[in-house]
Amino acid sequence: MINNNSSQKDNIERKGTFGNIFSFFSGRKVTLPAESEEGKAMKMNEKLANVIGQSNYISRDLSWLKFNARVLDQACNPERHILDRLKFLAITASNLDEFFTIRVGSLYNYLDYGKERVDYSGLREIPFRKALMTAAQQFSKDQLEVFSELKKSFDDIDFRLVGLDDLTEEEREKAVDYFDRTIYPMLTPMVYDYTHTFPVLLAKVLIFCVVTHDPNRPVKAGEDDENQRMSFVQIPANLPRFMPFERKDETCFLPIEEIIRQEIKKLYRNVDIVAVNLLRITRNGDFTLEESDDIENDFIDEIKQKIKNRRLGRVVRVEIEPAASEWMINLLKKKWEIDDYNLFENGQLIDYTSLWQVIRHPEFRDELPTPPAPVPALGIRREKNTDIFELMKERDILLHHPYNNFEPVLSLLEQAAEDPNVLAIKLTIYRLAKRSRVTEALLKAAENGKHVSVLFEVKARFDEENNIREAQRLQKAGCFVIYGISSFKTHTKLLLVVRNEGSRVVRYAHLSSGNYNEETSKLYTDIGLLTTDEVYTHDISEFFNVITGHSRPNDYEYLITAPRDMRKQLINLIRTEAENAKQGLPSGICIKINSLEDQAIIDELYKASQAGVPIRLVVRGICCLRPHRQGLSENITVRSIVGDFLEHTRLFYFHNNDDPKIYGGSADIMVRSFDRRIESLFLLVDKRVKQQAIQILDYNLRDNVNAYELQEDGNYVKCTVNEETDEPFNIQKKFFEVTQKEVMLARLFVNEIPAEPETEPELSPKQPEPAEEVHK
Repeated sequence: MINNNSSQKDNIERKGTFGNIFSFFSGRKVTLPAESEEGKAMKMNEKLANVIGQSNYISRDLSWLKFNARVLDQACNPERHILDRLKFLAITASNLDEFFTIRVGSLYNYLDYGKERVDYSGLREIPFRKALMTAAQQFSKDQLEVFSELKKSFDDIDFRLVGLDDLTEEEREKAVDYFDRTIYPMLTPMVYDYTHTFPVLLAKVLIFCVVTHDPNRPVKAGEDDENQRMSFVQIPANLPRFMPFERKDETCFLPIEEIIRQEIKKLYRNVDIVAVNLLRITRNGDFTLEESDDIENDFIDEIKQKIKNRRLGRVVRVEIEPAASEWMINLLKKKWEIDDYNLFENGQLIDYTSLWQVIRHPEFRDELPTPPAPVPALGIRREKNTDIFELMKERDILLHHPYNNFEPVLSLLEQAAEDPNVLAIKLTIYRLAKRSRVTEALLKAAENGKHVSVLFEVKARFDEENNIREAQRLQKAGCFVIYGISSFKTHTKLLLVVRNEGSRVVRYAHLSSGNYNEETSKLYTDIGLLTTDEVYTHDISEFFNVITGHSRPNDYEYLITAPRDMRKQLINLIRTEAENAKQGLPSGICIKINSLEDQAIIDELYKASQAGVPIRLVVRGICCLRPHRQGLSENITVRSIVGDFLEHTRLFYFHNNDDPKIYGGSADIMVRSFDRRIESLFLLVDKRVKQQAIQILDYNLRDNVNAYELQEDGNYVKCTVNEETDEPFNIQKKFFEVTQKEVMLARLFVNEIPAEPETEPELSPKQPEPAEEVHK
């Protein structure tokens, strides 16, 4: 039972970020004089909050900040190990970097080029920038507060972040020697004055901005600024952020910038240093790819140029130390065309992503908790299966990662590469592991003379360079490589193996919500279907012909695809539930996705709610739908699961008058998924596989450890356990213990008749597969 009592709400709302989207506006009750600047700002904030609250939709970007706040909430959990809490803080910092690079960058595309934009909140681009940057400022303050609290617990595992004053004389000598021998030769001061142009500074690296003055140049009254020079010293990204010092009873980490700050005078001989301030910039990295006629050459060159532009885009955020030189700040504001909204002060540690060096330090290797070993998927015998082809011919198998190992998928590829009867392999690739077994299997298959077709999505954000490199390796080995579709991003996850079995040719398929990435499969929750069903394999063959060639099949039997008609088909499924509800027939919708943003689908869900359809949504991240609003969405609940694993599964359940239709796949409910991506959803038809999907959704609705409930006002309330009546229900632990009987008895809606358990013996989860090293 979920206990969302008022005291819990009060607890969360006091944390700033976890209250209403603009609780940091409306929560301030101090009356200020109307004529004061602060009073005017307060009135403006209240006006923005009112506009946002009246909208039937929640802003995508403000909703994303709420998601990152839920991640930050994991760092606040005292039951977690201190390194685990630091890990979540580092994740929020990495998330925020990407948010500014892409989402804030996108907003500045409108601002800089005079394009009009109306956010879901109802705000136009200029007031929305103020609202968004104010919310981001508050989130950054929350990060700083969390880090300050975490530092108090560093002694728990005997480590500290230290300054130069905390070092012994011997340690200080080592630090200075490290600077002289290693750091100093790498540093390059870059001055900006009337004879030197403003230097190009890299994004997301630490930079010292140094203000100097020539003591030999006479200074006249009122001309101080004219005699000052500003220069920049970028700290090379290939230097470790911290210099560790191993002591008998503790490990100390000295930030490298403290060494450089102390010794920076060695870079500025015979001049006075007026100010030395550390900063870090984030640039606009949002770009839109144009169509290109020459896919093989020009398209890849365009991608490379866009990557380069990302490094040189306009500045959207400056993280800087407090009390920085006012003269320097004014100059930077003018040069970068920014204002105070873009300045984020941090007086403790700029760039929390650097904490990964501490988390992964060899001394703490055994400190972080490790997840349980994967258990066999239902339908896979406990003993190690040596022939994946025979196993797949027995029945459809639903894999649920990371609770089930990714090994069956890798085995399918690796056995196919070596099997002399395999004729062809077709695969879509979006993100790969750095040392990918998938790539190696495909290379081996090509070497063995098989026909290998790979659609590589080279536009996978921040993986473009890795994907281009791997694609070119495969192409050189003789694989048929398609470098994506210029106007669409290929996000679907499909694998097809064609095998000659004497009297017939059999096609083996894998359809998935997640990437063909053996590393993230240990960290992300996803589903994957292994099948030889000829309807699936025919649909997949047809879909590959659409992607790689020029084909327009009349219809698919088990697939729903985008950009063809996914939005339309989902709307039809929603409307069927609404019609059933109006006629008094059983109805219900349960959807688990990463993001919910498409307005057309949201509007249909609102209409279905008004028709009486119970709608249960599990949306990990962005949710632009506003639940529980009277006359609009009373029958809709939204929850978010945030825990040790990243929830990445997509499932769509439609009750369909007691004959459920359930789809899995790669797509979220977003405009980009329907209009700008190649996506697929696949219908689950096997009785037991359908029950597994129902049980996954059922468990997601029952979680009371990792779940947050979205309120009408945009506030997320953490679900809690009533200790008198309930037990903790943590799905990220429960899924390791699932039995076949529990799966077959699972149900979602009260009018749903549970399936009868099958008579075959249970596949016990108590004999797990051997544990593998988990990527952290």
